[in-house]
Amino acid sequence: MEIIRQLDLHQIVHAALAEDVGQGDLTTAATVASGQAGRARITVKEPGEIVFCGGFMFEKVFAMTGSQPRIAALASDGARLPCGSIAADIEGCLAGLLTGERAALNFVQLMSGIATATRRFVDAITDTRARIIDTRKTHPGLRALEKYAVRCGGGANHRFGLDSGVLIKENHIAAAGGIVSALERTRALAPHTFRIQIECETLGQVEEARAAGATSILLDNMTLDEMREARRITGDGVILEASGGVTLDSVREIAKTGVDLISVGALTHSVKAVDLSMRIEIV
Repeated sequence: MEIIRQLDLHQIVHAALAEDVGQGDLTTAATVASGQAGRARITVKEPGEIVFCGGFMFEKVFAMTGSQPRIAALASDGARLPCGSIAADIEGCLAGLLTGERAALNFVQLMSGIATATRRFVDAITDTRARIIDTRKTHPGLRALEKYAVRCGGGANHRFGLDSGVLIKENHIAAAGGIVSALERTRALAPHTFRIQIECETLGQVEEARAAGATSILLDNMTLDEMREARRITGDGVILEASGGVTLDSVREIAKTGVDLISVGALTHSVKAVDLSMRIEIV
């Protein structure tokens, strides 16, 4: 939760409510008596099982819609919840609960979807040396929440932003004039505490990068045989990351090639939100 504690959740929730509520919730104003108290029950509707994530967003959203929320029950982040489970029971001013319903559910459904998808990938590579990691392919403004959700699903985070790690990609290599030049120029600039990773698209580039002293190599869209050969070339002293087109059907075979990390952009850029439903009771 450390990255969440440092995050300005107020700003994120404010932006979500600004686009959804605008100048006011006309429907709720017309149908809910002033001061009416209520209870909101959040239920899992997704078939099978989800990994719940983001429950703290309920309180953040409902507090900003004036519901004065009281959390009666809330599932833990990372908990596996079957269809029909109660994820949360929240009491407060009914108007505020209804006004914040969609924004709150949008956050938690997305985060739970990411955590659920991540857990499926993590479970698929059990008993291998590999770890599932995310990418920077996140929704603008929601990166911290989405990367937190990946961790709740058992995955790990790649660099948070461009200032938190070094990854020399194909365009950087081209701009620098080659792998050796790119590595040399990066070492001259990057702090000694940063690990320098370089992307390779061919085994020839892997050999060149290894000879130039690379300690972390991203294997971009390589075949299984090429990944195995890259491991042979580098030995165990180099961190190898597999990237590109990873699916649930292919991830275990990729893990068995001996790579250390498998990055999956789909965890965040094209994940399906889980189905949660909110129903209210008058109290």
